[in-house]
Formats: sequence, C-alpha cells, structure tokens
Amino acid sequence: MLKLLLRGLLTLLYRVEVRGMENYRQAGKRVLIIANHNSFLDPLLLGVFLPDDITFAIDTQISQRWWLKPFLGLSKVFPMDPTHPISLKALIQHLQNDTKTVIFPEGRITVTGSLMKIYDGTGMVADKSGATLLPVRLDGTEYSRFSKLQNKVRLRWFPKIILHILPPTQIATHGDVTGKARRKHSGQILHDIMTEMMFATSHYQQSIFSALLEARRIHGGKHTVAEDMERKPLSYDRLIIGSIVLGKRLQALSHSNQNIGVMLPNSCKTLIVVLALQLYKRVPAMLNFSTGAAGMLSACRLAEISTVLTSRKFIELAHLEAEAQSLSEQINLVYLEDIGAAITSSDKFIAWLQAKTAAFWYRDQSSRGDDAAVVLFTSGSEGTPKGVVLSHSNVLANHKQIKSRIDFTPQDVVLNFLPMFHSFGFTVATLLPVLNGMTSFFYPSPLHYTVIPEIAYQIGATIMFGTNTFFTAYAKKANPYDFHTLRYVVAGAEKLQENTRAAWFDKFGIRILEGYGATETGPVTSVNTPMDYKAGSVGRFLPHMLHHLEPVPGIAVGGKLHVAGPNIMKGYLLANQPGVLVPTASERYGEGWYDTGDIVEVDEDGFIHIKGRSKRFAKISGEMVSLTAVEQLAIQTWPDAHHVVVSVPDARKGEQIILLTTQHNARARQLAETCPGVATILLPRKVLIIDKLPLLASGKTDYSAATRLAAELITDHHDD
Repeated sequence: MLKLLLRGLLTLLYRVEVRGMENYRQAGKRVLIIANHNSFLDPLLLGVFLPDDITFAIDTQISQRWWLKPFLGLSKVFPMDPTHPISLKALIQHLQNDTKTVIFPEGRITVTGSLMKIYDGTGMVADKSGATLLPVRLDGTEYSRFSKLQNKVRLRWFPKIILHILPPTQIATHGDVTGKARRKHSGQILHDIMTEMMFATSHYQQSIFSALLEARRIHGGKHTVAEDMERKPLSYDRLIIGSIVLGKRLQALSHSNQNIGVMLPNSCKTLIVVLALQLYKRVPAMLNFSTGAAGMLSACRLAEISTVLTSRKFIELAHLEAEAQSLSEQINLVYLEDIGAAITSSDKFIAWLQAKTAAFWYRDQSSRGDDAAVVLFTSGSEGTPKGVVLSHSNVLANHKQIKSRIDFTPQDVVLNFLPMFHSFGFTVATLLPVLNGMTSFFYPSPLHYTVIPEIAYQIGATIMFGTNTFFTAYAKKANPYDFHTLRYVVAGAEKLQENTRAAWFDKFGIRILEGYGATETGPVTSVNTPMDYKAGSVGRFLPHMLHHLEPVPGIAVGGKLHVAGPNIMKGYLLANQPGVLVPTASERYGEGWYDTGDIVEVDEDGFIHIKGRSKRFAKISGEMVSLTAVEQLAIQTWPDAHHVVVSVPDARKGEQIILLTTQHNARARQLAETCPGVATILLPRKVLIIDKLPLLASGKTDYSAATRLAAELITDHHDD
C-alpha cells in the first residue's frame, strides 16, 4: 500500500514516466539492474516504479545513514564494499538465486551531470554470476533539488522524470581472459553498455531549432550561450528572438529547402543567420571564403546556390572586395546591413511574442530531424571538392555521442576560433556548446597565434577545439599561465604530433585529447577522453557506431575503415550532378555505410590507430608502405621544417617514394641516422628541396599538386 501511495505522489509531483517495461519483463528471474546515479531520489524511484521486490546492493557505510532508514525499510538491502573481493564474491553468490538486484556502477551520485567512473567490479560480478544485465537510465533527476549539481545546472523542485528501461543484455568473456585482465575487460564492456544506454535514450531525432528550445527550457532563457569580440552576450531568449525576426526576412528572399550561401566570419550574427535559415526550412551552405572567388563559385554551382548572405563590414575587414565583386556577377549577394535596416520595432515585438510562446507553436513543423541542416564543402586535398549534406539528426546525434563520453556543464566556456565552414567548427565548436548550455566565445581567426592565448586567459576559457598546427603555434606564443582554466583541449582534423603533445603537457600541464573523424561523419567518429585515453591513438568509437575493416592487400594488420551510425551524412553533392543528393553508400558494405578511405588498426582495447589514407600508400615491390609514416620520420628528423611525401611510378619497383621538404641540405640517410632501425623500404628514393609546400586555401597540404610537382622535378632532373 505504501508503495502505491508513493508511486502516486511521485507521479503527481514529477510526472514520472516509465518507458520500456516490456524489457523488464523479458529480463528473466536473475537480473542485475544497472543504473546511472543522478540524485538521492534515484533509489526511491527504482524501488517504487519497478515491479517485484527489488534488492539494492549498497555500500555498507551508506546503508547505515539515518536518513536512508525509512526508504530501506521498503526494499531489501545487500550491504557490500565494492572495493573488497569477499564482498564481490558474496554478491556473485547472491545473484545465483532468483533476484532483481539494483547496483549503481558509478558508486556515487554524479557531480558532473554525466556518467562518472564505472567500477570494474560490477562488470566482473555480471560476468562471473551469469546474471542478465538490465540497463536503466534515470533522466531528469539531475535537475531536481536532490542532485549534487547545485551551482552547476539550473535546479528546480519538480522536473519531469523518465525511467528508460533498455533491452536486457549480458557480459560474457567466455574465458578469453583471466584474472585482472578479465576484470578490466568486463569493466570496459559495462562502461560501453552504460554509455550506449545514455546515447540510446537521448533525443536527437528532432530539428536543431527544436533542440535550441529544449536547451532554453533546461537552462533558462536568460542563460548566456554566445559571445564575440563585440562583447554583446547572447542569451537563449535573444538568440531565439533574433532567429525568428531575421528568419522571416530571409523567408521572403528564398523558397523552402533552398540552399543559401553563407559568407560570414565566426560571430554571434553568423550563428543567428544559421538558425534563422534552419527555422524556416532553408539550408545554410557554409562557403569557405579562403578559397577565393573561384572556389566559392565552384561551391555555388555544386549546391545550386543563387543567393549568398554576407556583410559589407566583413568584406571590408577581411579584404574580400575583389572576391565579392566576382561573386556578385553571377550570384545574388544579400547584405545583413540591408536586412537589418528594414527590420522594424513591430517586427521585433512580434518576434519577442513568438519567442516567448515558441514551446507551444513550434512542433518541428518547419523541419524534421532527417531534413538537411547544413551543406559543408570538403577541401579537395586528394581530388575534386564535394558538398556534404548533414541532417539535423546527424548533427544532434554527434552531440549526444560526444556528451555520453565527456562531461560538459553550463559553466564551461568554449573558445571558438575554428571557422564555421569547417565541420569541426560548425558542429562541435559552435552548435555543441549552444545546444548544451555552454558559452561559445567566437573569435574570427585561428591564425592570430599571439592573440588567442590572451583571449583564453581573459575569458577564462575551459574548452578549446583545434588542430595540431594551431596548438603548436599557440604553445610557442603563450604564457604558461594563459591556459590555466582549460579543462579540455581536443585536437582533430590532422594528426597530433608527439612534440605538440609533449609541449602542452610540459608547458601547461594539459593533456590534449586527440580525436578522429571527417565532415561526412558529422564530424566526430572517435575521441580520447579523460577515462578512455591512449597516447598515439585517436580514441575509441563513439556510441552507436558500427565499423568494418576492409582487408587491403599488403597490409598485414588493420584495414580500410568503413563506418555507419546516426551521425553519418545524408549524402554528397557532386560536381557532375549539381544539386542532386547522392545518398551515403559504401561500394563494399552498401547503403548507410561511409568509406573513410583511412587505413586503421583497432587494438584489443578498442582504440583506433590511424596508419594513413588508402590513397596515401605506395606499393613498392608488392609491399604497401604508408606515406604518412615516412612523413612522420621526416618530422622527427627535421621538426622545424615542412614536409610532404608522395609516390610516383617506377618502372622497376612499381612506385617510388619522394620526399618534398623545406629543410636545406636534407638527405635520406639522415632519416636512418635519426631513427635507427627504420626499415629501408620506408626511406624515400629521392629528397627534393623546395621553398614551400603546395597548400590549398584551407591550409591543408595539396597532395595532388605535390605529386605533380614531384613528377616535374624528377623529369627536369632526368632531362638535365
């Protein structure tokens, strides 16, 4: 009777909803229920809303606290010490009987709002007992007054609470490993089950604007989410009002589902432009203005863009007058200054009213999760640039995948200097903070190596996303104290060099977390985290991602990586089919699979090690040689110079390796002297000294141009 009364009271106060009860019934009789631990309410909710007599495996000291006595009288208790082997053995024996036993694998209430450390002992108990695991996620209790997130999130008395019961599963190592290795392995499996649980119960099948409204509901309309150099903070309310008022004006200039070019810098205004277009079912196509007029016109033809939004002030400050003139001859340029001048006070008032009531009138009728959210353009470092179309769900799923592995809080400040025309800058540095209660501080260029460390110091940045190139430059210019507030520094887009990793750790005491991905994957495929870290790797696959390693002749370990998951793009816009979306598909594995073109090895712990691009391998006398590995030798030998390694045809051995370098007097034998024991096949056949590497406008190495240059230089040498 008391259980029924409590269930009614909690349902009334917290609108408790239980999802997946059919999974509970399927679990059987010997069940170990594993749940995340957000608040002091969690045991009460599980005890009251789960059927049957529930037993709680609770730390002995906690079970003796006076305030738990009334609750523990409602349920069975199995006191235990999770760090003591005898206690774990007793729990294993307990699970040999018919029982529904709850355990919190984190061992404590979260103080981050995300999963914390998962104890290996729980995984070992599940493995050795053979009990069925039933994952249960408690969602919403972290915002209650009974959580430990005071001053970290906006707490309220009666937030809505959902209990997600997921399908039952098991941990079975099948004796593959024993002893400590078995404990570690079963603990890793348990950790993956819980992170998969957090992602599987997240809400990403919606539009980005809908996610923005959800974030405002959680964090409050006055919460600041964006700032820039103009020092005019954007709250959720201001951001939503601006998106509505601007979106109505842009709606009159375009039609539904039209791709609209965006040629603007990192700023709060650009964020508003992106959200305004998406709100009214227009698709922002982020133009890389560093590619010049020819590159932008090519992108416009690819995506059938007839209108480009820009700003006179930006064009003047960025010295893009010539590019704007060339674009205007073929494309309709629309200036934000002109739109702003036409907005009236009544427009702003109506937008204010609509923003206040958006939770009632906006129901994703403008765009659904699977609609196109953005068009981003690849750099074309190894071929013709392509237009990558990401859906709203692609972007939001990538956010939820990242969040299931790394904790973020509304107190975090992201120093955002990556351009929005880059997927890392768009999805991760811009929208991830905005849609998760953090503050994104926009800075217009990553190239101001002296200024950015100072900005980080002034704003108290806690998170930075960037590339090896940028982090190397900042390390040289920054004061050792400039980055003292940083919690996370995440590197992607290119390989993190060992000297960069060491420089940051030695000078700032910061461990850079390296990740991996591509524009086509939203962009993040994997990332190292504070709990899952292995130097030299790019981390483990994010939750809900599938992968295949396609065997490659000549590659003994690893293979070419193909991936699938909710973050994989909708498809490509290709030069030979302008405006036509080519759905994502791998020739080998079919629809929904993306061929990354990367040769990787996945080790026994699930960490990914990049060996190089499949196109960046040479076949010499029948053996595959990584050009990237040869580049690493050159970097290790001459760290202050720039290098690119290519292959050209060779009549005798099939191909030969050529090193292009800016290092004067460089010789191949120096590589062998610096790296003793290096295989002879890794040494370049020729070393060609050049003044500078061929680069794309994006700053990436232009491998096609480098290969042509090497062929020309070799031909000239032979002619001489």
